[in-house]
Amino acid sequence: METSKRKPVAPFYAVAVLWLAYGLLFPLYAPVHYALLAAVSAAVFFGVNAVCQNAGTVGGTEQAAPKAAEKPKEETTGNAELDKMLKDGRLAIAEMKRLDNNIADPGISADIVRLEQVSQKIFDEVKRDPKKLSQIRRFLDYYLPTTLKLLNAYDRASAAGISGENVDATKAKVEGMMRTIVAAFEKQLDSLYGSEALDISTDITVLETMMAREGLAGDQLKAETLPREDPDIKLEL
Repeated sequence: METSKRKPVAPFYAVAVLWLAYGLLFPLYAPVHYALLAAVSAAVFFGVNAVCQNAGTVGGTEQAAPKAAEKPKEETTGNAELDKMLKDGRLAIAEMKRLDNNIADPGISADIVRLEQVSQKIFDEVKRDPKKLSQIRRFLDYYLPTTLKLLNAYDRASAAGISGENVDATKAKVEGMMRTIVAAFEKQLDSLYGSEALDISTDITVLETMMAREGLAGDQLKAETLPREDPDIKLEL
């Protein structure tokens, strides 16, 4: 990106001061006087301009203008749909933190913190296994934004600083809903582990069957591990 380089204004001020001083101290009624002043003005202009140019350098090397801080690149996974989920998730978490800071009620604040924790775990799990993204579609499109909408309504009602029928009703409705919302978020997180739980149950069943067939389970395993007595061996004291 091209940048325009600003010219120093000091040389112009120096010439202006020179003309003012010359006009006060010396006559300006002949062409030669103006010619002399013009020559002196040119010398002053270029001299001051050179000083200003050198002031912007160190050891003859121009100092580069400080670059504007570059905006950090957003995380990308190569999956556009997953990237959008992660971006929306970060915005939702940030909004929860803001609401938690704004809302003074300790009960609502604790619920918001729990929602924040559970939501982050949901996003982390889907990031780990993007195939689960379809399982949280309704959560992303409805439950999460609606929850934030309710909490924002509570925040505005609290900020009103009054006790009235509408304000109190809004706060009471949100307060009464928060436990249900927290439970729903936790159930959404739990549902993401359904396939793993099924796989583990299947593996355990197969393992138990094979161990029983091979005589490696339960009482059979205990019997096999006990030493057998040799009838020909007698212990005498």
